[in-house]
Amino acid sequence: MNKYIIDTDENKEYMKELRNDLLSFGHKAVSPEGGAYYLGDDGTPWRDRPRQTWITCRMAHVYSLGEMLGHKGSRQIAQAMIGGLCGELHDNKNGGWYAGINADGSIIPGKQCYAHAFVILAACSASLIHINGAKELLADALEVYDRWFWDEKEGLAVDTWDTDFAVLEDYRGINANMHTVEAFLAAADVLHDEKYRVRAGRIIDRVIGWAQENNRRIPEHFTKDWKADLMLNRDKPDDPFKPFGATPGHGIEWARLISQYALSACADDREKRAGFTDAAQQLYDRAIRDAWAADGAPGICYTTDWEGKPVVHDRMHWTLAEAINTSAVLYRITGLDRYADDYAMFMQYLDEKVADHKNGSWFHQLDRTNRLKETVWPGKSDLYHALQATLIPYNKNAGLSIAPAVDQLNQGNQGTVL
Repeated sequence: MNKYIIDTDENKEYMKELRNDLLSFGHKAVSPEGGAYYLGDDGTPWRDRPRQTWITCRMAHVYSLGEMLGHKGSRQIAQAMIGGLCGELHDNKNGGWYAGINADGSIIPGKQCYAHAFVILAACSASLIHINGAKELLADALEVYDRWFWDEKEGLAVDTWDTDFAVLEDYRGINANMHTVEAFLAAADVLHDEKYRVRAGRIIDRVIGWAQENNRRIPEHFTKDWKADLMLNRDKPDDPFKPFGATPGHGIEWARLISQYALSACADDREKRAGFTDAAQQLYDRAIRDAWAADGAPGICYTTDWEGKPVVHDRMHWTLAEAINTSAVLYRITGLDRYADDYAMFMQYLDEKVADHKNGSWFHQLDRTNRLKETVWPGKSDLYHALQATLIPYNKNAGLSIAPAVDQLNQGNQGTVL
């Protein structure tokens, strides 16, 4: 069907329908204090769950994009989320941001690199639409991040402090570094400060090296001296943030971020850009070979072991979103039809299995037979991955972060087409 084929009018219209559905689905996410509620299956907020900083940031980013796209009510939601980040979620005593606020008003202890990276992303996007406090939030977020999370010697980010920034955990993680790359590339694009693009490149260099050592499968977990801990959580393989083994969805997501970095940082060095593009293709190709329909049914398995055998067969919606993004980006960069074919395959799977045509948004977790499962991700927590998957495939300036790209379009710059 044409609606699955990239660059057809039917596919563009289908993406628009998906985007409008997602933005409409999330309108009830705002709590009175500004933090984002976790959303249930039909978009009803689950008020008994914590208001997480990372979800609040993601929703601020999403509705900043919504405002750029002209979705009614988006500015008010983005403003409320930024207010939550400047208010209840901010630690006025020690600086930085709590992991979240429990339903009873108590804080979730600890200061997470993962959450702080998303504060940077949210503030970047909100500042583009001139949300009150967003520029100040961005300056604060970068200052806190630079002080507590960025390790200049290693060229990587540490992971988790205690609430007082007194004790640093020994664990080091690649997931937080991946979203740091996303945040740093956005900061470089919004602030025109290439320091952050250089840092993103340093992280990327390390990740590519580790992947090469592991047959293009990226280690996720490390000790404090950055030695890969390949057996972490062997007894808890479906952990939502620290699963055992390789996470093919992250290999796919890294491929997109590496491509974005290569296009933006190596524009005048064709050989270097080609090297990064080759690395991105290898990561994507390995992940798809390992995880797509590995058990006979369509979908991307959540994790594999270090030989590529699926461990957790569940399908998480974010892995599909990233597959849609990255197949499109690699098609734009290489012109290879196989990436366009993958994109069409992923879009058909989205339409037939993952998009919830009754209640809205996307099912966040399906089992190996593509039936709804809610052991890791009950409900539909936020819209970040899904919404970006309706935009990134049509960002023809793939070296530019998605919020600045949409902002350019909104300002009438025809160099970026969405």
